[in-house]
Amino acid sequence: MRWRGRIFLVLLALLALARAGRLAVEQTYDGPGAGKTNVTVVIPPGSSTGVAGTLATAGVIQFPLALRAAAWFTRKDGPLRAGEYLFPAHASLHQILNILRHGTEVQHQATIPEGLTGQQIATIIKALPVATGSIHPPANGSVLPQTYDYVWGASRAAILARAQAAMQALLAKDWAGRADGLPLASPRQAVILASIVQQETPLNGDMPLIAAVYENRLEAGMKLQADPTVIFAVSGGRQSGGMSITRADLALDSPYNTYVVNGLPPGPICSPGAAALAAVLHPAQTDALYFVAADNGTHQSVFAHSFKEQLKNIQHLRGQQ
Repeated sequence: MRWRGRIFLVLLALLALARAGRLAVEQTYDGPGAGKTNVTVVIPPGSSTGVAGTLATAGVIQFPLALRAAAWFTRKDGPLRAGEYLFPAHASLHQILNILRHGTEVQHQATIPEGLTGQQIATIIKALPVATGSIHPPANGSVLPQTYDYVWGASRAAILARAQAAMQALLAKDWAGRADGLPLASPRQAVILASIVQQETPLNGDMPLIAAVYENRLEAGMKLQADPTVIFAVSGGRQSGGMSITRADLALDSPYNTYVVNGLPPGPICSPGAAALAAVLHPAQTDALYFVAADNGTHQSVFAHSFKEQLKNIQHLRGQQ
C-alpha cells in the first residue's frame, strides 16, 4: 500500500508540473510582449528564423526561439508573410503571429494632384518612398489625379498602371453618360478640353461654365484662346500653369497654341481631375463666349456674351486689384 501512496504523490507532482508548464506556455504565448511602443517593421521574405531575428532587433520580442516555437506549433494557421506591419506596444506572440499571417500591411499614399503634366507626375511617382523600380513619364491626360494606397515594395510601374486604369474607367463611364449635342467627337477630345478647363480654375463650381464657354466657341468656329495652352507650348510641354505669358508668347507657332490654331490642341496639356471631366461632358447652359478669372482663381470667374462686355469685366477686375 505504501508504494501506491508514493505513486499517487508522484502523479500529483507531475500533474502540478504539467499545469505549471501549461500556464507558463500560455503566459508566454498570450502574455504582454517586450515591445515598449508601437513600431513599424519591414519583414523580409525568409524563414521563421529570419522573421524572429528581425522582430528581436526591432524590440518587438525578447526571445526569438519562443516565436519560432510558437510559429511551428501553430503552423496550421498559415505561413508568416513578408511585408511592412505595425506591431502595437506589448503585443503578445499570439498577436504578433496573427499580424504576420492575417494582418493588413502598412498603407502608404501616392497623391497625384490635378493639373500636372506627365513629366510632373513621373517626378512624384519616382520619389515615392518604399516603392520599387522606375517609370517613364505617362502620356498627358492618361492618369486620374487622386490618392492611391500602396504597400512596401510595390512597383512604381504598378502604381502608375492603377492610376491610368482609373482614368480609363472613369472616362468610359462619363463618356457613356455625356450630355447630348456636345461638340466633342471622342473621349480623347473630352480629356483634351477637360485639361484646359482644369488649368483655368481650381473652383469646381466654375468648371461647367468655363467648359460651356469653350464648347460655345468650338461650335461658333472661334479660336479657344486658352492661356494654359500657350504656357504648355512655351514650356515645351513641361507645365501648363504657374507661369505668366507675354504678348509675344501668344504668337508662338505651335499646334498647342490655341491663339494661333483653330479648335482643340492635338493632345491634353495636363491630367484633369474628375470634376473637370464631368464639366466638359455636362457643361452649364449658357451662351457666354468669354470669361476672365478673378484673383488667380480664388474667386469666381466673370463671364461675358460679347467682347465689349469682356473688356469691361477686365477693366473692372483690374481696378479691384
